[in-house]
Amino acid sequence: MLSTAKDMVGLLATPVMVAILIAIMAVIARMRGSLRAGRTLAILAATLGYVSSLGPVGNALIRPLETVFTPLRDGQIPRVKFIVVLGSSYAPRDGIPVTAALDQDGLARIVEGIRLWRLNQDARLVVSGGPTRGEAAPAQGYAKLAESLGVSPSAIVALDHARDTSEEARAVARVVGQDPFLLVTSAFHLPRAMKLMERAGTRPIPAPANFMSGRITTLRVRDLLPDSAAVRDAELATHEYLGLLTVWVGAQ
Repeated sequence: MLSTAKDMVGLLATPVMVAILIAIMAVIARMRGSLRAGRTLAILAATLGYVSSLGPVGNALIRPLETVFTPLRDGQIPRVKFIVVLGSSYAPRDGIPVTAALDQDGLARIVEGIRLWRLNQDARLVVSGGPTRGEAAPAQGYAKLAESLGVSPSAIVALDHARDTSEEARAVARVVGQDPFLLVTSAFHLPRAMKLMERAGTRPIPAPANFMSGRITTLRVRDLLPDSAAVRDAELATHEYLGLLTVWVGAQ
């Protein structure tokens, strides 16, 4: 029940959904004869929908999250016993390879995890992520891809029951104990993940993957047109800011 409520809040808190809800309120206001309120709400909904679909706005929202930690270069990687890769989404189907079944974030995370493991092959590769919304467990997809790319099955630990980051933090804590470990996840997700891991009593070392901001360096005319990638950036950033707020108030 709690997980469902969190999913609903996360869905309704995205800019697009907020714009849709305001648009519905505008329709209701007009049906009740409040033409001025309906017009104001309609303008607000359209403005929010348009602004949140612009590349520079999405970039500006997600960039502060992605600049908290810098990526690890080959000469900067510490010797650790564990490399932890947090889950994303995995939807296997007949006839497609595992690389197609993992989403963009998940693929970037596990590839970075494997890269780090190749530079530190004494470590255990801990892949995380349980099934959500009827999908398969991302940890299983990660493990499958890691094995196909040369990681020994004996070096892989799959945590395939945790359904969100707070559950992943508790599951990881049971495996790594007090040993420092590399924490691999998308750069925008890392600030919240680090806080939850530290709250679980672990000692994570940030290893960000999948940087999405910085694509826009100069303003172009086409940047004033709606863009689906910008919508995604805005939604991801909003979700993370809301998640950080819940961590701060102790709700996660």
